[in-house]
Amino acid sequence: MGNMFCTELKIHRRYDLKGSSHGRFTEKSKIQEKTTLKDLDLAYEFHMDKLLREALFKQIYLDCAFLESLQIIDYSLLLGLHFRAPGQLNDILEPPNAMSDQESVSSVDVGVTQELSIPPKGLLLVTHEPNSVSTAPGPHIRGSTLRAFSVGEQEVDLILPGTARLRVQLGVNMPAQAHHKLDEDKEESATIELFEVYDVVVYMGIIDILQEYNTKKKVEHKCKSLQYDPMTISVTEPTIYSKRFVNFLHKVFPEEM
Repeated sequence: MGNMFCTELKIHRRYDLKGSSHGRFTEKSKIQEKTTLKDLDLAYEFHMDKLLREALFKQIYLDCAFLESLQIIDYSLLLGLHFRAPGQLNDILEPPNAMSDQESVSSVDVGVTQELSIPPKGLLLVTHEPNSVSTAPGPHIRGSTLRAFSVGEQEVDLILPGTARLRVQLGVNMPAQAHHKLDEDKEESATIELFEVYDVVVYMGIIDILQEYNTKKKVEHKCKSLQYDPMTISVTEPTIYSKRFVNFLHKVFPEEM
């Protein structure tokens, strides 16, 4: 966990998410600052930039397919949240000065770093020469730099503003908005949905990847299935585990409509 959350930012909330529901909660009396919470404790859904979400789920699909092929279960997504200070939100919410597309492209010189704010998502774009990242890891490896698009022959990296220029990477320093659904007025519940929205920095990675679906786990699954709904218990066969895990994460990180 220490390696996963190796950052200068404070991790305010930690979650261990498996996609199952039976027993996946933490008693309120036991919750402390560094308690790792579980699936049913998660009261947020996270909205992020489309490109970041696509890169994230591309890697999740690959990882789950690999784990499924090895008959691995009981893995989970370790999720860490840093809630950004209110003073930093101005950098995100204030629109940049109006600029035409031609001006925005022509103003970028090779070898000169410039930043363009993007109000809705809290990202900055920083240009650099292609050979300046020749030693960077692959495009979909945790910790690799995520690219937004190209400006001419220059690649553009995503930078998180207001946080000492932390580079946005897959599973590291990923900006998002955490939406917490409020209790609705009963008379207006059919037409109005109210949310609290927080700007957060997200850290995540799949952990606990060594448990095979062996004879012991098969017996455990059969015994627990006699008492509980098989789809709610954590232990289940690898194909179902993988599908349930991905489906749950789709709800945690919903696609923008």
